[in-house]
Amino acid sequence: MNDHADAALQINRRFTLQRRPNGLPVAEDFALLTAPLPSLQPGQLLVRNVCASLDPAIRGWLDDLPSYLPPVALGDAVRATTVGRVLASRNPEFAVGQWVLGLNAIEDVSLVSPGGFTMAIDADAVPSVTNYLSVLGAVGLTAYFGLLEVGKPSAGDTVLVSGAAGAVGSLVGQIAKIKGCRTIGIAGGADKCRRLLRDYGYDVAVDYRGKSVDELAAAIAAAAPDGVDVVFENVGGVVLDATLRNLKRGARIALCGLISEYNSTSGRIGARNIWELIVKSATISGFLISDFLPRFGEGALEMASWLAQGKLRADEHIDDGIENALPAFLRLFEGSNQGKMMLRIAQ
Repeated sequence: MNDHADAALQINRRFTLQRRPNGLPVAEDFALLTAPLPSLQPGQLLVRNVCASLDPAIRGWLDDLPSYLPPVALGDAVRATTVGRVLASRNPEFAVGQWVLGLNAIEDVSLVSPGGFTMAIDADAVPSVTNYLSVLGAVGLTAYFGLLEVGKPSAGDTVLVSGAAGAVGSLVGQIAKIKGCRTIGIAGGADKCRRLLRDYGYDVAVDYRGKSVDELAAAIAAAAPDGVDVVFENVGGVVLDATLRNLKRGARIALCGLISEYNSTSGRIGARNIWELIVKSATISGFLISDFLPRFGEGALEMASWLAQGKLRADEHIDDGIENALPAFLRLFEGSNQGKMMLRIAQ
């Protein structure tokens, strides 16, 4: 049955965007709607989404602002990377039952057309197929290429990571240790700071909660009295401003995210201590994981090798049920997730 869907699944539940969020998203911004499964045209396939990746980047896609991807249209299902199985296919490159990874949406079934980001994956080659949404997916490759190609650390460098207990940050710290660096992680709360030291091998953990810029800058200075060589920035705001005051000459900042500003209702704050880049002859470079698309195979192969050798720990936090999409997504901004945040849509 390659040209129509399984008769047991004819209604598609879709987590749709109904209005643009103003600040932190709320329930009224979304609706869980149902629709019939679409008919397939030549070259297309239907993917039964098993698990969706919930990432801070989704928040940016909900705003009607210019970005590297178009905003999610009102009425459409919220965009997300998913792993799933081919439910029906009119594409000779994909067989029914095959596991695939792709940029789809938070919905039971996604219609995939040729020329997208969908690729076949081997579920038997990993401990869990969800690893393709964490350590072996965009999250892991963001850590890998962002640190090694943008930050360019050398053995003996001091690497500072903000959002260090998050899905990307936890991997950045471990990769930096593999490369012989000293690591400082910034996270919010005593529990997360304990995890940085215990689970992810950071040399020093700094708690930003309750600290002013001056106090946080002093805490970073105590952890790195000679300054920081490489910064992997996920947070922005006060955290970035404090870090900028602790750069070593020639420091490199890999700008991955600014999660502290994603739900701002008063506009983007930006960094106030950019002058320090001049003083220290330092550089700050933004990047997208898509910049390294031709090298994904290279990065995934090395990450898989480190994972198999026990050199990487990849924690995953999976909530169940498409009806729980919003509270699961909000964990990213509450900091209540204990690993890469995902939503299980089907078994």
